[in-house]
Amino acid sequence: MQKIYPYYLGTAYIVVQKPLNHKPITSMKTRLIITFFIAIFFITLISYWLGKLFLSPMRNSIILLDNFIKDTTHELNTPISTILTNAELLKNFYPELETSKELGRIESASKRLSRIYDDLAYLHLNHKRHYNIEQVDISEFLKKRIDYFKIIAKAKQIQLTYKIDESVLLYIDKEDITRIVDNLLGNALKYTLPNGKVEIVLNNEYLSIKDNGIGIDKVAKEEILQRFVRVNSSEGGFGLGLSIVVDIVKYYNFDIDIQSELNKGTKVSVLWKK
Repeated sequence: MQKIYPYYLGTAYIVVQKPLNHKPITSMKTRLIITFFIAIFFITLISYWLGKLFLSPMRNSIILLDNFIKDTTHELNTPISTILTNAELLKNFYPELETSKELGRIESASKRLSRIYDDLAYLHLNHKRHYNIEQVDISEFLKKRIDYFKIIAKAKQIQLTYKIDESVLLYIDKEDITRIVDNLLGNALKYTLPNGKVEIVLNNEYLSIKDNGIGIDKVAKEEILQRFVRVNSSEGGFGLGLSIVVDIVKYYNFDIDIQSELNKGTKVSVLWKK
């Protein structure tokens, strides 16, 4: 647009059309795009470096923990097996020791250690093992596991009662159902005081284990399903049991329900039919 002076026939401005030069615009667009991608590259690089820097302590802790689990599982197996085997031999050679409280305590403690070893081995080897899912008679299986835990219950003077429906069948890996039963029943016995009571119910819909032990407060209930968290630091173990149970429950699309009241007891149910 150009101004006309003096006015010509009342016209003050005249518009002149000229071809637009696109080269500066194209050059500017190209520089902007290149600058944008260079900025994205450097931001990504810096974010990756900062991420590695901040996560390095956590990664080192996980590596140390993994090595600890491997070393622990390797070292625990032989002595635990030796103690349990010799305890059985003593009862066979000396029947009068069957009712010995001292031998009962040895067996009880050894079986608790054995369960910790099984949890650590399961945790370490779980991602490497092949699942052998088959139809398992949970009723018969549970009776055998209860017999295994009767020694612990007897040592703590805990009344162990159960109501088991016959022929409860489930498609599951035997190692997984062993971890579920052993951890839930083991925890119930661990956190029940002497002269307490543990009740087991099994039917086609669920397995529930209820105790009248120390219970869990609301805050701890939110955290107890996490790995390495324990209800009571005075008790043994690594806090792996419920975390392992939750992982198995999720794998098979089961449900888990925890009802607990501090100083009154806990009831944990695994529901296979929703």
